Amino acid sequence: MKKYIFLVLAGLLTGMSGCDKDFEEINTNPVQAITTDPVYLFSSAQFGSSIVTHHYQGEIVQQVNTPFTGVIEGGNHNVVIEANANAIYNSLYTGPVRNLVDAIAKTQDNPNLSNLNSMARIWKAYVFMILVDTYGDVPYFEAGQAFLGSINQPKYDNQEAIYEDILKELEAATNALDPAKDVVRGDLFYAGSIPQWKKLGNSLLLRAGMRYTELDEAKATAIVAKAVDPTRGGVMTSNADNALIRHNPTYTNGTSNQLTSTERQNFFVGQPFVDYLKTTNDPRMPYIVVKYSFSSQPAGGDMNTNPADQVGMPYGYSDVTLVNAPGYPDKVNGTFAYSQFRRNTVLRLEAPEHFVTFGQTQLLLAEAVTRGYATGDAKVYYETGIKAHMDQMKDYEPTIINITPEQQQAYLQGPEVAFDPARALEQINEQYWVASFRNWSEAWANFRRTGYPQLQPINYPGEDPSIKTTSAGGFIRRLTYPVREVSVNSANTQAAATRMGGDNLGTRIFWDKL
Repeated sequence: MKKYIFLVLAGLLTGMSGCDKDFEEINTNPVQAITTDPVYLFSSAQFGSSIVTHHYQGEIVQQVNTPFTGVIEGGNHNVVIEANANAIYNSLYTGPVRNLVDAIAKTQDNPNLSNLNSMARIWKAYVFMILVDTYGDVPYFEAGQAFLGSINQPKYDNQEAIYEDILKELEAATNALDPAKDVVRGDLFYAGSIPQWKKLGNSLLLRAGMRYTELDEAKATAIVAKAVDPTRGGVMTSNADNALIRHNPTYTNGTSNQLTSTERQNFFVGQPFVDYLKTTNDPRMPYIVVKYSFSSQPAGGDMNTNPADQVGMPYGYSDVTLVNAPGYPDKVNGTFAYSQFRRNTVLRLEAPEHFVTFGQTQLLLAEAVTRGYATGDAKVYYETGIKAHMDQMKDYEPTIINITPEQQQAYLQGPEVAFDPARALEQINEQYWVASFRNWSEAWANFRRTGYPQLQPINYPGEDPSIKTTSAGGFIRRLTYPVREVSVNSANTQAAATRMGGDNLGTRIFWDKL
């Protein structure tokens, strides 16, 4: 098993050597796929789902910040930076989408590979949730069909229609999983465990169903009921069910690489995130937030983890105007003296990438109960979700991170955190924001859906005009299509932009109604 995964990763490393692919690369399946084992395609899709240029969304949800312009700019200033805005589109279409479409085609008529087919369909649903949540209308029904169907200019499908098919696929593929059938030995998540894949499929169905809370509550209720139905396998029940990719010194975490390499001294923790962790006396804080004495050095120099000393970087400033920000802490060894992410824990190069977690799932259940979509004890789900994420933190560095049960209980009894039915939706989704740290695509989607945490617009002087509209409300609502895609597939991208109301940062996704 380990040897097989090593070979899979070796192939992936070669395939992931570049991100800025041209249109043909995005939409064409190479000839070598004719003989590619569908298990390899599936494993490649799992590993390739880690998105490298992820800080854009982290800035939108105000956990990551940088005052600088140029190649690392984006969500920090509410502007379109092509290299960052197109990263999700390019990386997911050139890798996971292409491989999953191929794997599904290779297994759909083979009863001996039915479980592999179902797993690929479940993971394809996950990938397209990210694509729709990020861009709105995208190629779906014709995606990845250049090699299989000679479709080099796929049409862009209506985002709501895509979600309808995602819901159908999640339900059908999860139901089709059968422990008596094929064992998928190349599965990087669960080593082929059918019960765990059923939990993942249902947890994704729960996540997708909750997207409809402000659009169609009856629909949300019906989807949630299917997701939590124990006769269908239920949802995640422990951190052992988390869907994640683990890394090692050879195959490192892309986001950690980006935030700790040559730009390491230029990324900081956003002020709202620091303030929330400090206000709630969060025991996770020392493992996430630090001050470095020499942040331009790889190790950062001396490290201060005292929560009282942490200062988050405010939004709405450039590296020139930042000196005018209230509480400006000056510079230390040439770098702004704001808090940064801890490099030997959450930014370790070997840090895992979490996609769907038990903690997130419990918090969604807490919200579902609060809204009347499901039965159970919202307080229990809420507290279990918080504790699950605190335990999950050990994944980053188990020899350093240890949040004791006593610390967890004290946190849950704090005045800002203790469950209050009158503030339940706010509390639950603030904690979802924390539990989705580093899973910034999901944090962004949930922020748009719920309006929590109650962040303030950054009002950067040079922000994109579409952000200033009443509809956008001062926040990025979607990312723009890649320039190259607009150029080569212009008729389809233009039709999609017209249908959505414009290809700009202020256009809302169909479920974004608050």
